[in-house]
Amino acid sequence: MKRIEGGVTAAKGFLAGSAMAAIKQNKRDDMAFVVSEKPCVAAGTFTTNRVFAAPVKWDRKVVKESPMAQCMVINSGIANACTGAEGDAACEAEAKAVESVLNIPYKSVLIGSTGVIGMQLPVDKMVNAIRENVGKLKETAEAGTKAARAIMTTDTHDKQVAVQIQIGGKTVTIGGMCKGAGMIHPHMCTMIACVTTDAMITKELLQKAQSETVDESYNMISVDGDMSTNDTAVVLANGMAGNPLIKDEGEDYQTFREALQYVNTELAKNIAGDGEGCTCLFEAKVIGASYRDQARTLAKSIIQSNLTKAAIFGHDANWGRLLCAMGYSGAEFDPLKVDIWFESSAGKLKIVENGVATDYSEEKATEIMSQNPVTAIADIKEGDVSATAWGCDLTFDYIKINADYRS
Repeated sequence: MKRIEGGVTAAKGFLAGSAMAAIKQNKRDDMAFVVSEKPCVAAGTFTTNRVFAAPVKWDRKVVKESPMAQCMVINSGIANACTGAEGDAACEAEAKAVESVLNIPYKSVLIGSTGVIGMQLPVDKMVNAIRENVGKLKETAEAGTKAARAIMTTDTHDKQVAVQIQIGGKTVTIGGMCKGAGMIHPHMCTMIACVTTDAMITKELLQKAQSETVDESYNMISVDGDMSTNDTAVVLANGMAGNPLIKDEGEDYQTFREALQYVNTELAKNIAGDGEGCTCLFEAKVIGASYRDQARTLAKSIIQSNLTKAAIFGHDANWGRLLCAMGYSGAEFDPLKVDIWFESSAGKLKIVENGVATDYSEEKATEIMSQNPVTAIADIKEGDVSATAWGCDLTFDYIKINADYRS
């Protein structure tokens, strides 16, 4: 696997772009478009929140019932959540606007929205933006970057990643973009992710790969413990790489799945590391577990602890907060067997052995915890299973950003 520059336009046959529909008041592009030259098989995962946005409802139907998908339109500024029948009609209007320009079935158009809950979209402005811009998309890296920037809300930077692999003697590319910084919690989050690939793969195996890799990536991050109404992660595969069709779970599938895992994990880490107001990515690794759910539960509990997140912000090796978070996670383990390390580019330091503090240097611990990213490693010494979760520190700015988010 080789990492390359780019995002949604890295794979063959994908074009992208952006437009300003004046959804926001900051006078920047607030709509993004991704289109494939050829119809794609599509897979997706969505929020598990019982309160879900109109575009989530729309996309679930497209992914489940439409044999193909070919375009995704995403807006920032307004979430189109809790908007009733008017919100559903907005999705259809956007999709039909794409159909009128590109002559593709409107039921093959995916829709994404992110922003303030409860507000209605300025549909007329958005339809005009689609009609004026969706036919002018480009396959350049710059076009992909413009799309990635258009979907940002409180994000501080665009989030893109792309890789290449070899399948059946053909070069296959997977690239993607995402957004997300707040209302981030496992089982998806306020995040929109669009991944594109020129791989030739069956719809069933694409969905299997997406579901499995999302569970190990986006579902292992948390910024603030709030699960969103709009979480959407889709992947489009147009088959233009010309590789032999991936139709079983053999070596080619495993190669593809590994690359998709990397793309989704890197995008997820980008979200966690850009948490609202944060200064660093905080990674928790639990090793020595007996089974998968035990390791995952413990790792997620560590990165979700507000006290631990505050300690990371203060560069304070307050390891008791980690052990405490593990203790109330619901997972069984023996605290008297736990070893804990902190690690970063400044080194690795063991601070707990068998549940008791080591004679570690506070000065060295502070140095390690002053870097970005910072990793906590907890060995519970029961088996050989491990899991990793990603979060961020909790700063003063998180309150500032969310106290006046609408204004």
